[in-house]
Amino acid sequence: MPQSSGSKALTITSLVVRLLTLIFLLASLIVIATDSATMKIDFTEVKIRLKNVYSYRYMVSVAVIGLAYTFLQIPFAVHYACTGKRLGAHDGLLKFEFFGDKVISYLLATGVGAAFGATFDLKKNLDDLERLVRRMNIYGSALLFSEIRSKLDDFFNLAYVSAGLLLLGFLCSGVSSIISSLALSK
Repeated sequence: MPQSSGSKALTITSLVVRLLTLIFLLASLIVIATDSATMKIDFTEVKIRLKNVYSYRYMVSVAVIGLAYTFLQIPFAVHYACTGKRLGAHDGLLKFEFFGDKVISYLLATGVGAAFGATFDLKKNLDDLERLVRRMNIYGSALLFSEIRSKLDDFFNLAYVSAGLLLLGFLCSGVSSIISSLALSK
């Protein structure tokens, strides 16, 4: 039996949303993985990367899990969009998709929260430290801190960009979750 036009649109929407999820998660992962700040103080070089912030590590882990799940689901979505038939017409695959979409959505949401929260807190701590350094008024400290501040601001701003991309991936995953709920109810 051929798909109705509404069902066909939902099928194509499901595929497009999964592809968008993949793109946003991959972009988020690339941005946070390449984000770093290097500062030289006297003869010491300090490099800050995602491995220095546990919340960013968590965000990367969640993005990788989300990518793996999305890569797994895309062939099924392509097949369904092209043929109008689900692979494995039994309920097992539909239930896996339903529960998988829910779990991935929740994981992505926690990764977004962890990344935004950590970045906000770290930038606030940096603001507090800057005020303290300026109040102490030690010769040259304000100039040195402004150089460090600039590099750390760039680092944290890229972390915000990565978290924003992860948020978009979460939203697309949420739409996939709704679509899989509709498919299971039919």
